[in-house]
Amino acid sequence: MSNEPTFTTPVSTVFEMQRNAIRQSQQAIESGVEFQKRLNAAALDGVEVTEEAQRGTVEMTENALHSYLDVVEATVPGAASVTGQVREAVDGQFDALYQTHEEAFDVTEGEFAKGVDAYDEMTIDYLAALNDQIEALLDAHEDIEGQTLESFQMVET
Repeated sequence: MSNEPTFTTPVSTVFEMQRNAIRQSQQAIESGVEFQKRLNAAALDGVEVTEEAQRGTVEMTENALHSYLDVVEATVPGAASVTGQVREAVDGQFDALYQTHEEAFDVTEGEFAKGVDAYDEMTIDYLAALNDQIEALLDAHEDIEGQTLESFQMVET
């Protein structure tokens, strides 16, 4: 039979369960941060997809206007000079829209990327500090366990 008092095993078990709960909480926090990083990366990728989809819609609208002008030219005698002017004005407006659209998405994507980078850097520092604090907590916890076991042993004797 062991020289260890019968209460030591349950007390040690409780302390070990507490340390395991702390470690699991730490892992949950780290998993949550990693999940957020993946969400941020996906959202950043989504900016590009959104830009492409919106540009496609603008191109479709431009093509529809050109098709309409083609129909007017083909069906209305003498309309070619007027539709030519309208087509020129429409093309100028769409060129400006394309440029503004691209610039807006470049700025949006750039600022979003900066935010994602800043978040990633901050979480690296946060997790490092958290890990240091948890290690200190676990060390103190083990010390408390040792002191508790010593106290029980002194009471028993």
